[in-house]
Amino acid sequence: MSKTSVQVPGDVPARLEDGFARIMRESGLPSGFPRPVLDEADWVAEVPRLSGKDLTGLPFVTIDPPGAMDLDQAVHLERLRGGFRVWYAIADVGAFVRPGGAVDGEARARGETVYLPTGSVPLHPRVLSEGAASLLPGASRPAVVWRIDLDAEGRTVGADVQRAQVRSRERLDYAYVQAAVETGTADGTLALLAEIGTLRLELERERGGVTLPTPEQEVVPDGDGYRLDYRLPLPAEAWNAQISLLTGMAAASMMLDAEIGVLRVLPAPRPGDLDRVRRVAAALGVTWPEGASYGQVVHGLDPKSPRQAAFLHESRVLLRGSGYVAFDGAPPPLADHAAVGAPYAHVTAPLRRLADRYATEVCLAVAAGEPVPGDVEKALGELPGLMSASGRRSGAVERACVDLVEAFLLRDRLGEPFEAVVIDVDERREGGRIQLADPAVIARCDGDLPLGGRVTVRLARADPATREVRFTLAQAP
Repeated sequence: MSKTSVQVPGDVPARLEDGFARIMRESGLPSGFPRPVLDEADWVAEVPRLSGKDLTGLPFVTIDPPGAMDLDQAVHLERLRGGFRVWYAIADVGAFVRPGGAVDGEARARGETVYLPTGSVPLHPRVLSEGAASLLPGASRPAVVWRIDLDAEGRTVGADVQRAQVRSRERLDYAYVQAAVETGTADGTLALLAEIGTLRLELERERGGVTLPTPEQEVVPDGDGYRLDYRLPLPAEAWNAQISLLTGMAAASMMLDAEIGVLRVLPAPRPGDLDRVRRVAAALGVTWPEGASYGQVVHGLDPKSPRQAAFLHESRVLLRGSGYVAFDGAPPPLADHAAVGAPYAHVTAPLRRLADRYATEVCLAVAAGEPVPGDVEKALGELPGLMSASGRRSGAVERACVDLVEAFLLRDRLGEPFEAVVIDVDERREGGRIQLADPAVIARCDGDLPLGGRVTVRLARADPATREVRFTLAQAP
């Protein structure tokens, strides 16, 4: 289980608000956009560079978390004889951002949108990211539209991409899609999303790809206050993610064939790490059949099982080390993403990630048989460094915000006992990390901890000022 960003509903207590503001200052996050950036954004929002085919007749829909306004993707699915057609519309940020302009320069400095429990620090001014460039329903928008044909098993048999005008019909959320599928009322795109998503998940397992079944932490109202709960992602979220992964794989293949682009890569696990994770699996009673990949092992594991939750947490070491690699000429030595099980590129979230805009422009040029624009080609070499820096900053902010919320919600419970599962044990010193059942907290614990075991712990420290939460072992079964 990995920590994730948390949302605090309703009015935010002053102490939490102050803590989030402090995290922003410590991380060097900007509090707003410079006036020249806002002025340029206001202007280009009114006069985007429009081009491409009119595809407003296709009934696209967006599927996002409730309340989301920065809508990068819209989908329309069709059944073909012997297969399927995926239409995937991506917000055309390039229609608004002028190379070398004020918005472009600020986006390069930011790298990606950073999310906090009370909102976000966006990559682009909101007049673009939540307005003119967002694929909001009922409005014609410039988009980059991928058309990907699949066979009956969900394998890609052809892919193309072009600029177009689109109009989303509805803004849906995951719970709605899931309910429609489960009640049998889903038709058209929603019914096909479940069918295609399931096929693609099976192909992912065949490739040795990995989708960890890890719950997320979320803050929910509790009387006059809040509590932390775990939320298991819905199957609809995994189906939707497979459409994005499918598109990223098509983009990577296109760029590799053209010998120019930028990929998202993850090296294969180091032999020592793999051996360690195999030993952990054996110690926890997690079956690892001969010849099975890590992705095949984690498929179907239940994070509610203490031993399986511990294994999932310990095995994350195999998924570390992701990054970006740019190339212009021969393909890079490392072109695969181990968790995808294939070459992969980020192209589906240009409102929120800088690299997606550049990778998309490469693919558009390749698909049209045209040279890659000079400003794009020039910027490719700088992207890995820019994205690495922004990713580190975003991850640090995410962890700090979760730590703050945990410390704040536990601050009045010092000395109380809690039931927990040991999900990590230090190899060099006594102690490790535990996962509480209620509230949904993962924290450091001191003591002789049995990996995968159920234990009773006591809260020793919960300090919102330092964002530290620490437990001590009370007793083991």
